[in-house]
Amino acid sequence: MSEKYYKGGCQCGAVDFETDVDINNAITCNCSRCKPMGFVLAFTPAEKFRLKSGSDKLTEYLFNKKEIRHLFCSICGVESFAYGESAGHPMVAINLNCLEGVDTRELNPNPVDGASV
Repeated sequence: MSEKYYKGGCQCGAVDFETDVDINNAITCNCSRCKPMGFVLAFTPAEKFRLKSGSDKLTEYLFNKKEIRHLFCSICGVESFAYGESAGHPMVAINLNCLEGVDTRELNPNPVDGASV
């Protein structure tokens, strides 16, 4: 794994975080949430994610199986990350479009068929 340290947040700056994440394992998903939002995602263990500010500005959205906590800024509406689990371990899905210094158009994300799940 080629993890690297990044800073990120929402559009207006109310939500601010830092994380270690491997953006080379990015995905795109065609589910009813990810596709229209245009997410390019990478996942990292929860202990490698730190919300620095904005917890009081986050609004939660749950859908489908209600297993992923989609959190978006109540001011600008941007979802920069979501909380979930993988094999029983807390994980964070990072919206790579929200990381400083990352141009997702330069990545080669793997497509995931979330619409069929």
